[in-house]
Amino acid sequence: MLEKAIEVWSAILNKRATTQFDRGDLSFIIVAGAMVSFMIPGLAFLYSGLARRKSALSLIWAVTASNAVCIFQWYFWGYSLAFSPSATNGFIGNLANFGLINVLDNPSPGSPLIPDLLYAFYQMEFACVTVGILMGGIAERGRVLPAMIFTFLWMTLVYCPLACWPWNINGWGFKYGVLDYAGGGPVEIGSGVGGLAYAWVLGRRQEKELLNFRPHNVSMVNLGTFMLWFGWLGFNGGSAFGANLRAVMAVWNTMIAAAFGGIVWCLLDYRLERKYTMVGFCSGTIAGLVAATPASGFIHPWAAVITGVISGTLCNYATKVKGLLRVDDALDLFAEHAVGGIVGLLMNAFFASQTIIALDGVNTSIPGGWIDHHWKQLYIQVAYICATCSYTFVVTALIAKGINAIPGLHLRISPEGEALGLDEVEIGEFANDYIEVRRDFMAWSALGEQQGTDGIGAAGDRHGQPDLAQQDKMHRMHLEEPDASITDEEKSAELPHTEVSL
Repeated sequence: MLEKAIEVWSAILNKRATTQFDRGDLSFIIVAGAMVSFMIPGLAFLYSGLARRKSALSLIWAVTASNAVCIFQWYFWGYSLAFSPSATNGFIGNLANFGLINVLDNPSPGSPLIPDLLYAFYQMEFACVTVGILMGGIAERGRVLPAMIFTFLWMTLVYCPLACWPWNINGWGFKYGVLDYAGGGPVEIGSGVGGLAYAWVLGRRQEKELLNFRPHNVSMVNLGTFMLWFGWLGFNGGSAFGANLRAVMAVWNTMIAAAFGGIVWCLLDYRLERKYTMVGFCSGTIAGLVAATPASGFIHPWAAVITGVISGTLCNYATKVKGLLRVDDALDLFAEHAVGGIVGLLMNAFFASQTIIALDGVNTSIPGGWIDHHWKQLYIQVAYICATCSYTFVVTALIAKGINAIPGLHLRISPEGEALGLDEVEIGEFANDYIEVRRDFMAWSALGEQQGTDGIGAAGDRHGQPDLAQQDKMHRMHLEEPDASITDEEKSAELPHTEVSL
């Protein structure tokens, strides 16, 4: 009996020893995929902190629910439409792997280092993060049910083609020689430009909702940023699809670009406001992470410094674009993700190095960029950027307008609901349990009176900097001309006295 058991165990061990996949690589990608999934609550906390208190929970809900919708879509036909190797049209896959049929232990279409089933899981987490970013487009005025239907259709008609182009072995971008390491096109441009298109169709918030807009909880902004940073290490490190030096290089480049992006953004804000803003530092960090996404597995660490500085600068100034376009991109999806992704893709044209690419031991024949004297890589990257931006904006806008035209599925909440907040109207719960003394910030004054809002301008960007100069001017006017109708007894009731003993 003992001898038979030993023979069985020996056969099992021999089979494990002869498997074509290294178990260290498998373990590494499983953990990296789990780290990427941790970015979902990070996004939820980031968006919630950036929003007003009355709509904070709705964004957590939207990110959470879109994650579930994306998982279903990816299992149903998303993976097949993006990565089925038998499709040859170069634009989108087919349904050969519908419902994960025949997705098991064959070498994956992305790398021979891991099996197809693990690759499908890892890429699913990429898709979940992408639609989570996209949900920022509904901020403070978008209904959540139509947004979930939009998520399924957007994944099918926009994300799957975008993922097919650079990563499917038969995609036109892959054959053209596009360098997109971890998703500058599908993830960053897809979510950034897609969010801009959705916000454009949704329309601007009411003007009174734009007055002195500021994040309601900066601590949650910081928490969400660091959760994203942690997950991003799995996002970029895992895109080497193995525990190898290329993965380590990608992690290093991710850290460097994020650090320099945060420093540069914070300094740019200090130049104007003389304040070291926490939201600014977090915004710059995310800009650096975004730019590192398409580039971290292609470039040297010194190029990551340049990437972080450029992304922090350009993304900061890009927050003003929505004002020029008059599109209410409340959470700056375009400025952070689209512009950051474009920066990273362009960095590949200049700084991609064949020696870095070959560190995984698999991609040993891929040419680099200009530092390798591969001059045509620039127009390859530019063509890819133009294709992804234009396709994403047009198709996203068409999907949103189509859903909005269906009775009962209008994208936007009513003006009354917008004033009350999405948490109360759509969710029925709140991110914070509190006693409401004044619904609007501008209702406060030192005398307990409601100030008017004439002359107060909108803050204009995600930093939510209050217009303190104008506010102080109006406050002085109230102090100089007190309301004669307020009696001393009423003032005493509104402003409790504190007795001081000398």
